[in-house]
Amino acid sequence: MKKNNKVIEINNILLIAFIVLFLAIIIKLSYVNIAKYVDGIDIEEFALNRNTAKEVLYADRGSIYDVSGEVLAENVNSYTVIAFLSSTRTTDLDNPQHVVDKKMTAEKLAPLINMTEESILNLLNYSGYQVELGPGGRGITELTKSKIEELDLPGISFIASTKRYYQMDNFASYLVGYAKKNDDGKLVGELGIEEYFNDELTGIDGNTEYQKDIYGYQIPNIPSVTNAPVSGKDIYLTIDNNIQMFVESAVKQLSNNYDMSWMTFSVMDAKTGAIVASASNPSFNPNKLDITEYLNPLVSYQYEPGSTMKIYSFMAAMENGIYNGSDTYESGTIEVADSVIKDFNNVGWGTITYDEGFSYSSNVAATKLALALGNEKLSSFYKLLGFGAKTGITLPKEEDGYIKFTYQTELATAAFGQGITTTPIQNLQALTTLANDGVMLKPYIVDKIVDPETGDVVYDGKRTEVGKVVSSSTINKMKDMMYDVVYSGKTDASSFKPSNVTMIGKTGTAQIAAPGGGYLTGTYDYIRSFAGLFPYEDPQYIIYVSVKQFIGPFSNVSKRVAKVVEEIAKYKNIIETEDEETNVITLDNYLNDNASITKDNLTSLGLDVYVLGTGEKVVNQYPLYGNRVTKDTKIFLVTEKEDYLMPDIKGWSTNEVISFCNFIGIDYKLAGYGKVVSSNIEENTLISKDMVLEVKLDP
Repeated sequence: MKKNNKVIEINNILLIAFIVLFLAIIIKLSYVNIAKYVDGIDIEEFALNRNTAKEVLYADRGSIYDVSGEVLAENVNSYTVIAFLSSTRTTDLDNPQHVVDKKMTAEKLAPLINMTEESILNLLNYSGYQVELGPGGRGITELTKSKIEELDLPGISFIASTKRYYQMDNFASYLVGYAKKNDDGKLVGELGIEEYFNDELTGIDGNTEYQKDIYGYQIPNIPSVTNAPVSGKDIYLTIDNNIQMFVESAVKQLSNNYDMSWMTFSVMDAKTGAIVASASNPSFNPNKLDITEYLNPLVSYQYEPGSTMKIYSFMAAMENGIYNGSDTYESGTIEVADSVIKDFNNVGWGTITYDEGFSYSSNVAATKLALALGNEKLSSFYKLLGFGAKTGITLPKEEDGYIKFTYQTELATAAFGQGITTTPIQNLQALTTLANDGVMLKPYIVDKIVDPETGDVVYDGKRTEVGKVVSSSTINKMKDMMYDVVYSGKTDASSFKPSNVTMIGKTGTAQIAAPGGGYLTGTYDYIRSFAGLFPYEDPQYIIYVSVKQFIGPFSNVSKRVAKVVEEIAKYKNIIETEDEETNVITLDNYLNDNASITKDNLTSLGLDVYVLGTGEKVVNQYPLYGNRVTKDTKIFLVTEKEDYLMPDIKGWSTNEVISFCNFIGIDYKLAGYGKVVSSNIEENTLISKDMVLEVKLDP
């Protein structure tokens, strides 16, 4: 019996313990239900904050490249430097987590983030928990971050983000444009391709959803739902890196040495309509946003074009059967209604033919032809060539110009490019008729758009014909007349003549409209322009240059333009045969030849020869067999021993540096434009494949 009593006693104890535990749980639940705070936590606030959080996952913005794949714009990691100031962050005095020595910290950071010690020290004396070291510490690169980390400064940390980076600074900046972060932290394009294709570049943002607690942290062991972002598309422009360099260098050199209101210089592939280069002054650096002009001169500048319009008014007369180039007229002046129109020299050249009138750029000749044509025929022909309407090129803020004239004097002045307005891109489009037997091509700037995740080409830029708008006979006649403009010596257009290729063209000089009516009358109050094509027999490239209020002899512009044409012709191997015996050399196949002897032979021909490696036999050459080159061209001969020593590259052109690096297989970085003034690899240094040649250029 005692045994049973003991069991009953144990069971009773367990029952009592269970009842006490149960009552404790009930009491705790009741307390939680009615109490405001439990363990220091506001229960009501905790419940309200324990909900679903949704965060945006921004898509990577697509990159922009030139036609060869050289990066022009891309997203890169960037960092903001922050300083923790509160000593509460430090729990181990041997390992401080806040700024301890403010003066020393400011002193070491100053040269790295381009701020004064005083300004940094002022920030470090802030009384808060932490401070951002701006503006110099905002948007720093990975390299600068590494240099700061090497200092091992207590309390200095970084906030990671991304920024838009333009690798070549102001290179083609109005074409590429720029993107900057809006108030939501999202990159938005605001000019050029960045603006026009903002949606394609932006991609599609994703998001992630998760349960968070009162402190905003994700609650563990509860799965999150993520919709991955879709990266933006990559855009390849039609810009040729080398030709753009030639043009940028020319504009920079002129703007550095002469005052002007603005200048624009563009080059188009005559056979496709692709814009291969376009530079302007003023320009801007999209990394610094030092921008003063928010209009792209190529598509947004509207101005009276001047005598380049005679190309089209004379063509209109030909197309309408009223032109006979051997007919004569009296140059000098002509009365139209109540106005007197004069040739640019005020007196003319006596009795001359209309063909001569074009070469002399006679306003009287253009006026007489326009009056014979009438308003409707001249206006219709201008519009047929695309003037007065947007070309549709994929760049923002394109203007359509103004092609309207009613009265006889308006008709007359429209024939030589006054009283009407056009844009550079319209002039380039109209000039394509001269290179394609009267067929006009639409200009374009995007070579292709690529999905970076699949590699698929989602858009392919290509030659687009508007139609045959001018007869072949008119085109052939005009090309001959434009040849005479440059090579007859009748005007200063002869200063546009390049030395290694034949270029045809037409100059233009337009007065500038005054704000209160009439025209400005200062010595330099003109817009000067030139429209050209080369080579003459079968034009491959079109150039269009215009400059407003250039202070100085315009021959400085024309000679620089001619130099660019020479550089393009050399780069693209467009060399005509007329001077072949004296100026042009056709390269043989030098493989397996003795390197030293080959160098001597080529040097005797006037070529600049570099032997790479210490071997005896040539195993590779650049340019290749069959290429036709001019004297002073750099020739690279590679031997069987790959112990390449760095040559002296001071004075080399951009194209020569690029050709050299591509040939031997090393990467390069270019800073500036023009000729090499310095590089990071010294002469006679042994070159390895992992080297990056960093070159500084200057005109």
